[in-house]
Amino acid sequence: MLAVTLREAARRFADARAYVTEAGWALSFTDLDRVSDEVAVGLADRGLGRGAVLALVLPPGPEYLVAYLAAAKLGAITAGVNDRLTAAERTAVLDRADPHLVLAGPGLAPSGFEALELDPAPDRAELHAPLRVAAAAPPPLADDPDRPVAIVFTSGTTGIPKGALYGNRQLQFITDNDVGDAWGGGGRSFTGTSFAHLGFMTKLPGNLRRGGTSFIMRRWSARESLALLAEHQMTTVAGVPAQVALMLRQPDFDDYDLTSVRFIIAGGGPITPGLAEEARDRFHAALATRYSCTEAGIGLGTAFDDPEEDAVVSVGRPHPAVELRLLDDGDRPVAAGEVGAVCLRSPAVMSRYWGDPDATRAAFTVDGFVRTGDLGWLDERARLRLVGRTKEMYVRGGYNVYPVEVEAVLSTHPGVAAVALIPRLDPVMGEVGVAVVVPQDPAHPPTLEALRSYGADQLARYKLPEDLSLLDALPLTAMDKVDRRSLARTVAAPDDSATPGPR
Repeated sequence: MLAVTLREAARRFADARAYVTEAGWALSFTDLDRVSDEVAVGLADRGLGRGAVLALVLPPGPEYLVAYLAAAKLGAITAGVNDRLTAAERTAVLDRADPHLVLAGPGLAPSGFEALELDPAPDRAELHAPLRVAAAAPPPLADDPDRPVAIVFTSGTTGIPKGALYGNRQLQFITDNDVGDAWGGGGRSFTGTSFAHLGFMTKLPGNLRRGGTSFIMRRWSARESLALLAEHQMTTVAGVPAQVALMLRQPDFDDYDLTSVRFIIAGGGPITPGLAEEARDRFHAALATRYSCTEAGIGLGTAFDDPEEDAVVSVGRPHPAVELRLLDDGDRPVAAGEVGAVCLRSPAVMSRYWGDPDATRAAFTVDGFVRTGDLGWLDERARLRLVGRTKEMYVRGGYNVYPVEVEAVLSTHPGVAAVALIPRLDPVMGEVGVAVVVPQDPAHPPTLEALRSYGADQLARYKLPEDLSLLDALPLTAMDKVDRRSLARTVAAPDDSATPGPR
């Protein structure tokens, strides 16, 4: 369906700008269709065909975009590999993907695989020059809802990344959910995350249908994002919570003309109440949240016209045709108001993990719900409130502590710019929590006692942090999520200068 959507978008929007590169040159919708045709023929000459895997170890850019479209026109499967991963991590992902061909950025071509390095194109004429066959086009494919299209790898924060397989059927459902039957209406936006991410790989058809213009950022930066918002008078800020926070932390934030911004969309991870309220206040915009996981495709969210509280305290309610269940360790539904494992079922969920039947069986319940790996509970208004990851929960003296719940409270402290609660082994309590804090004012950071006092009215005593670590910024993974594994190493040994709180 990706190829068909592109052809129709080219017919409808023709020479309108679809993507603008960092170098300033643009690809129209007609360009996307024509160039991806020529690249598809070149890939076919290299043996890529139906069911074969094309791995892309490329930064966000026209090279990745066109290669993905070209592979779809051949019935091939595109496996995106985040170019920000280490060499060892990239190799582990490629071993899982087992590609027929790898297209890589400069210096990223792997050994042991057939690979072609691509330099960033200086203009449209040179884009994919080593592959293009001028004025050629592949034969059209027959419609096949079950044809695989993309492998989207998990972030790998708890082990080797697994590849979620998506096909035409899932992409069609996600597109219908996002835009319905509409064409047009798209504005100007920027691309802020890796193209290997779930968002780009599964939402590209919907973006093509909107007919808007996307400004490509090979490397996201808060300063450049604010500059693009101001220069092009964009209406929507979209990104993961860490990106929203980094924009707000820019010292010259108030110098940018952001009066055009009306909407903020935060997804890819829970947004803390403190950040949600600050973003809404300083951007003077409505906030909506999106919640899903790599395996589920789509999930829940809040709407711009929902009560303001919804996006602050929850990730909202399921999208149409998405079913939500909260299950205990035996896959039984938990009682109302109790914490359970968040599981989702819809036509958008992945087909399976690529080349990993054991992990696929473990990912699904017997009745087809995919396990997100998150824990949460439903409040009295049927909103899902996340409390953390199943593997992030820790046990202090026999009591379960969910980091996200504690972070939600501490994030609203006026002296806290960002916070993560990380467990540390303790000889008495088993595990205790360490609050890793980025202070609003580094010269006057909050103390551990101040944080414990602030949280005491909303959190049980055993949930309060028992140590404090101050950082200039929270480390991020290649997917721009808080790198809890790195923080765990940081807080693994107590700081002799720190004064632990009462037990």
